[in-house]
Amino acid sequence: MSSADGPDEFKASKEIFRFDDFELDRGAYELRRAGQRVRLQRLPFELLYLLVECRGQLVTREQIIERLWGKSVFVDSENGINTAVNKIRRALNDDADEPRFLVTVPAKGYRFVAAVSLPNGESSGLHLSQNSINGDKLGTAELPAEADDAATRIGDEEQPAGKKHWRNLLLSMGLMLLVAAFLLALHLSLVPPFVSKSNPPAQNPALPLPDKPSIAVLPFTNMSEDREQEYFSDGITDDLITALSRLPDLLVIARTSTFTYKGKAAKVQEISRELGVKYILEGSVHKAGGQVRITAQLVDATTGAELWAQHYDRPLQDVFALQDEIVGRIVTTLKLQLTSDERGMYVFTKGTENLEAYDDFLRGWGYYWSFTKEGNAKARQMFEKAIELDPKYADAYSSLGGAYWFGWAFQWIQDASALGRAYQLAQKAVSLDESLPAAHITLSYVYLYRRQYNQATTEAERTIALDPNSGQGYEALANIMGDSGRPAEAIDFVEKAMRLDPKARDFYLFYEGWIYTQMGKYAEAIPVLKRHLARYPNNLGAHANLIVDYTELGREKEAREQAAEVLRISPQFSLELFMQRVAQKDQAFRNRFSSDLRKTGLK
Repeated sequence: MSSADGPDEFKASKEIFRFDDFELDRGAYELRRAGQRVRLQRLPFELLYLLVECRGQLVTREQIIERLWGKSVFVDSENGINTAVNKIRRALNDDADEPRFLVTVPAKGYRFVAAVSLPNGESSGLHLSQNSINGDKLGTAELPAEADDAATRIGDEEQPAGKKHWRNLLLSMGLMLLVAAFLLALHLSLVPPFVSKSNPPAQNPALPLPDKPSIAVLPFTNMSEDREQEYFSDGITDDLITALSRLPDLLVIARTSTFTYKGKAAKVQEISRELGVKYILEGSVHKAGGQVRITAQLVDATTGAELWAQHYDRPLQDVFALQDEIVGRIVTTLKLQLTSDERGMYVFTKGTENLEAYDDFLRGWGYYWSFTKEGNAKARQMFEKAIELDPKYADAYSSLGGAYWFGWAFQWIQDASALGRAYQLAQKAVSLDESLPAAHITLSYVYLYRRQYNQATTEAERTIALDPNSGQGYEALANIMGDSGRPAEAIDFVEKAMRLDPKARDFYLFYEGWIYTQMGKYAEAIPVLKRHLARYPNNLGAHANLIVDYTELGREKEAREQAAEVLRISPQFSLELFMQRVAQKDQAFRNRFSSDLRKTGLK
């Protein structure tokens, strides 16, 4: 433990809480019953520890989210928290109807009610402060290798739980590729930062407004009585972002930034300052039976003034036309001048006439965003089901191809043919609808991994032509430029991606550091990568990059320290497999990179 943690935290880490015949040992990161270890994964363990710390007190769902995931990340609280609570109850053999340990406070949170004693046998008082609830997460950096290794297996046992904490996701990556998969994962996840007392959240200056209209679409609220309908309201939000993003005279903020505000009460002026936009679209969705009601409101976020608000009640089969009306109203209100071709770009074509297939498609994306091995598998199942219902559903083919790519990149799919499957599905999607940006970006990634750099560039450029606000397209171009030996051209693309996804700016510093390393600017790369790692300490690729920077500058001690970090994150690290997933064209650079890692003892 670092000295920055302070004596109180050190004392807390040594506590063993005893209740009934259980022991909760934070120092060993174990739950034991009658001396025998009870298997409990990372998130349920952290939640149980929080509840025991707060014994007798109500712990709200908001406090749980803030403690386990942090303030700046959206999680599907209903799935994430409920799954963790169910695992705790199974581990404790507790009954939700007649609880001995954990009581649910409806619509509020949970309370741990069993008597708890400390090692000296004294009954412990209720002593948890607000800072303890909202402050540092449990000392995950201190966990024994066994605990960390257990956390890497979340895909085997965890249910889809919304946005898993990015630090846990990075731990699950193992031997993930150096750049390309980080690239895709960044676009698709919300990359929550690592925050501690010694590393407080950065206060970024207000972003200036661009020289053209700009908008952020906040997650529409699910107003359905069935909370499982969250996937539908999120899907409507995604569709609106996708449609607006295709308008060249409008700057549209990426989903990965706007969804950080989900479920949070934030002033539109504050959001405008943080995202650098003038307008905000927000609303709600209520789906029941064969009807859907959507409420939409467009606000001038610089003043808080409402520009228009509308309720739409329609049969579910009219949902595409309804979304057309919302986008058309925005275009009219903002006085966007569109050509006939541009006007056609945002029209919601019915990718399918089969509403069941559309529903399966949205459900698939709900699983997709979970970022777990199991979630990825279930997403593929739902996309495949949608295709079975409508064999000409281009969006479903595109999404299935993306899921195969992502599963391959994170080694969730061990089948060697997964990359080829991703390619075939993306090609099928393009053959059905050439205008799908997501299909082209999948093709770009596959081509890059096959080291077909020209084809990768063509597909990434086509993505941006179809979707001028595609931060993912700019990320891909930055990656391609770097790996194909043109790193100087990559910086501009990184900056463009940052502007479209401002809440992930610190993560993009990884790309800047990677580019500087490729250019031989090792001294310049180090502070950039260190700033990135201060927020994302488990990015294995950034630590590997720093090994090269320090080694090339003759700073061997610091290089070995970074190698230790690599092994902390991935104890079974294999240099051979790692290098197989580096798409760098320059063989001399690849050899130097591998040699520098090997010099530190990595094998």
